[in-house]
Amino acid sequence: MTSFFRHITFDCAEPHEPYELAEFWSRVIGHPVDPQAEPGDDEVVLEAPAGQPTLLFMRVPEVKTLKNRVHLDLQPDQPRDEEAQRVSALGATIVDDRRKPDGSGWVVFTDPAGNEFCIERSAAERAGAERE
Repeated sequence: MTSFFRHITFDCAEPHEPYELAEFWSRVIGHPVDPQAEPGDDEVVLEAPAGQPTLLFMRVPEVKTLKNRVHLDLQPDQPRDEEAQRVSALGATIVDDRRKPDGSGWVVFTDPAGNEFCIERSAAERAGAERE
């Protein structure tokens, strides 16, 4: 027997709110916030297509003090650099730019609450690099 991913959970400590962080991630990945969720809720989930884990945002009392030990790597459907600009405009902050002159690499961001995630190259960019 095995297990599967049901939720990927983000801890939310003051001054960050689960609902607000869920709205940010909804704009990043395009999954809607549960329509029954409301500002002030202690737990807010993003709806996901069948078979995919949901993102769950949960209020916790303790603040983040160290680097995340687990993070999300996102592969956009548009070029990596365009996606990096888009998520920056949504409120993400670049903390490490690992892009290389040959077009490979990734960009490390934090969301508004300091959770780390990476934007990698798109599938088309990866396929183009393999042909070269």
